[in-house]
Amino acid sequence: MPLLANVAVDLFLKGGPIMYPIAVVTLVAVCIFIERVFWWLRFAAKRSVKQLDEVYEKLEAGDLTKAIAQSAKSSDPVVRMIHHGLSHRHSSMQGALEVAAGQELRDAGRFLSAMDTIVTLAPLLGLLGTVTGIMGSFTSIGSSELAVEKVTGGIGEALIATAAGLGIAIGTLVPMNYFHSRLAALKFDLEAAANNVLILAAQHGFDKVTPKA
Repeated sequence: MPLLANVAVDLFLKGGPIMYPIAVVTLVAVCIFIERVFWWLRFAAKRSVKQLDEVYEKLEAGDLTKAIAQSAKSSDPVVRMIHHGLSHRHSSMQGALEVAAGQELRDAGRFLSAMDTIVTLAPLLGLLGTVTGIMGSFTSIGSSELAVEKVTGGIGEALIATAAGLGIAIGTLVPMNYFHSRLAALKFDLEAAANNVLILAAQHGFDKVTPKA
């Protein structure tokens, strides 16, 4: 490990000044990745197909009161959305379901735009390091005393910066696409549950807009 750390520090120093913003971008990407992994792990622990089926059973039986009480106890995001819709059926059940689903999707999609920015920004920073490194090499060639070490050092700086930028982009792209797929799956589950609730509510007349008693 110490040898690996020494190699990493050596490459960082040889990458030139552009390695500092690249390091900041890397740190942000790692923090977002860790936060998202733990968020989705907590999300998976909250999902409960059993509770969702129990709420459906109550609605199919026409027992709205028990359906609301059953959904109120749940931490499942899909069941929470159903509870929000049933609790606000007096105004607009469909509207309440859409608002609740939007809140769940907003939490699930948090930081995805930041990850998308990192995927675009990291290679550009690497390219900038490439340009500054090559410029340094050409400056050395134009000097009165040609130093081979300065020329090769500039080329090395360019290559290290490029590799670092591409590495961060690739390392961020894979989990970002995975989180997008999880978000799409959640969107499908929410839409399916909302449609089921609206159909069951229509069968028993729960979706009628009526003033609260």
